[in-house]
Amino acid sequence: MKTCASLEEVRAEIDKIDFNLVELIAQRSHLIRQAAGFKNSIDEVKAKDRIDFILQRVRHHAIELGISPNTISDLFTIMIDEMVETEISEFRNKEAF
Repeated sequence: MKTCASLEEVRAEIDKIDFNLVELIAQRSHLIRQAAGFKNSIDEVKAKDRIDFILQRVRHHAIELGISPNTISDLFTIMIDEMVETEISEFRNKEAF
């Protein structure tokens, strides 16, 4: 963890992290779109067991890192819900062809 010498440096570091987070979410979204091509039904797209596994894993990792597991769970739930909707759209588009 970097120790910053000023508020400006803290903010610059946060800005870098925010940029990287957006990049990583974009990469995840790209992979989600690919995943739709390998699935055979909307239920398979929704993958409740997989979502539960992911949420448990990120909550555990949050605890290991000393941050709020509830916050991480909430963030991932929002992200996953949106990406499932994207994947459903991709799946339906695949079926149209």
